[in-house]
Amino acid sequence: MILHGLFGPPLAPRNLATTLSWVHFRGALVLILLIAGNFFCLACPFMLVRNLVRRFFRPRWNWPSRLRNKWLSIGLFVAILFLYELFDLWASPWWTAWLISAYFAGALAVDGFFKHASFCKFVCPIGQFNFVASTASPLVVKVRDLDVCVSCHTKDCIRGRREPAAPLVVIQRGCELALFQPRKVGNMDCTFCLDCVQACPHDNVGILSRLPAEELMTDPMRSGIGFFSRRRDLAALTIVFTFGALLNAFGMVSPVYALESWMAGCLHAGHEAPVLGLIFAMFLIVEPALLVGAATWLTRSWGGAQGAWLPIAVRYSYALAPLGFGIWLAHYGFHFLTGLYTLIPVTQSAAASIGLHLLGEPRWSLVGLPKNAVHAFELGFLGLGLVGSLLVSHRMAQSEKTSRRFRVFAIWGGVAVVLWIAALWLMSQPMEMRGTLLGQG
Repeated sequence: MILHGLFGPPLAPRNLATTLSWVHFRGALVLILLIAGNFFCLACPFMLVRNLVRRFFRPRWNWPSRLRNKWLSIGLFVAILFLYELFDLWASPWWTAWLISAYFAGALAVDGFFKHASFCKFVCPIGQFNFVASTASPLVVKVRDLDVCVSCHTKDCIRGRREPAAPLVVIQRGCELALFQPRKVGNMDCTFCLDCVQACPHDNVGILSRLPAEELMTDPMRSGIGFFSRRRDLAALTIVFTFGALLNAFGMVSPVYALESWMAGCLHAGHEAPVLGLIFAMFLIVEPALLVGAATWLTRSWGGAQGAWLPIAVRYSYALAPLGFGIWLAHYGFHFLTGLYTLIPVTQSAAASIGLHLLGEPRWSLVGLPKNAVHAFELGFLGLGLVGSLLVSHRMAQSEKTSRRFRVFAIWGGVAVVLWIAALWLMSQPMEMRGTLLGQG
C-alpha cells in the first residue's frame, strides 16, 4: 500500500493505498467489530516493526504518569478526522501512503523507548476507536472459571510465563496493557492480542461470548482502568467517538459545502482551515456540551438523581457509545458496500504495473451493491445502535437511587433519539462516492 501510494497512479480509486485504507479497511473493521470483536488490533500491522525491533533492543522507560490517560489519543483522533477533511486524504494516495508510514514510525518510536504496550493503550487513535466500538461486540477475552484464578499462584496472565530455571527469562509475555484477567471487565483497552491466553498455564482464558454492551451497563472496578464513572478521559473519548461519527458523515453530504461557503463569507476566510475548525468545534464541543449539559441538568432537577453534575455527565455519556457505533457502521458500511468489488480491478492494475498479467485486464466496471440496497443496511445499523443506547440508558437509570427512574431513562433516551434523527437525516442526503470511480467528478 505504501509503495503503490507513493509510486502508483495518482487517481485514488485506482490506487491500493486509498482504496484499501478508506473503503475496504474501514468497512471491514466496523463489521468485524460488530459480529466478533477487536480482531483488527490482534492483527495490527504496525506492531510488526515494533516486535521486530524488540528482538534486538529493549525499551528502558515507563510511559510518563501524566500521559497515562486518553487525552493524547483523543487529540490525535480529532487531528486525523480534521486532516482527513482538510487535505482530502481519501483522494490522495500520496498523502495516505505517508500517513501509513507515519503510523509505523509512531508505533516504533513510542514502543521502541517505552515499555509495555504504551502506543496501543495511550496513543493509537485507531486503537481507541476500536476500544469504544468493541464495547458493543459479542465476544470478549475473559477467564472461564474464577475459582481457577483464585488457586493460581504464578499469575502468568499478567506477569508472563517464565523459564523455571531462569525466572528472569520470559518465554511468553503476559498482558502488556495491565489488564489482570480475574479483574478484567469487558473489551475496553483490550487489543485481543491473546498473550494472556497463551501465558495462562491452566488454559483458563479464552475468547468467550457475552451480551453486547453489557460492560457499559454497570460500573465495577476494572483492572487497568478503574471505575468508568471516574474516568473523564474515557467519557470524553466516547463523546468524541459518537459526535465524531456525525461530523465525519456530515463532511460527505452536500449541505456541508453550503455551510462552509456561508461561514467563509461571514469570516472573510480565504482558506478552508479556520472554517473547518469552527465546524469541528460546533460538532465536538458546542453540540455535546449543550445536549449532555441539558440532559445532566434535567437528570438532577426533573429526574431527582443524586450527585454532582460532572459525575452524572461522565457516567451517562457511555450510553451513547452503541448509537455512535451504529452511525459509524452506517457510514463506513455505505462506502464499503457500494465499493465492495473495487478491490478486484485495483489489484489487477497494481499487479499489471509490476509486470504480472496473470490476473487479467482490470475490470473497472466492478463497483459494488446498489445504493438502494445499501440504504437498507444503513437503516438497520442505525436502528441497532439506537436500541443499544436505549437499553444501556434504561439499565443505568434503574440503578439510580430515586423513584423517578423512568424520567432519567427518558432524558438520556431522548438524547439518543435526537442524535439518531440527525443521523437518519444525514444518511438520507446524497453522499459522495469516495474511493470509487463513480465518485470522481
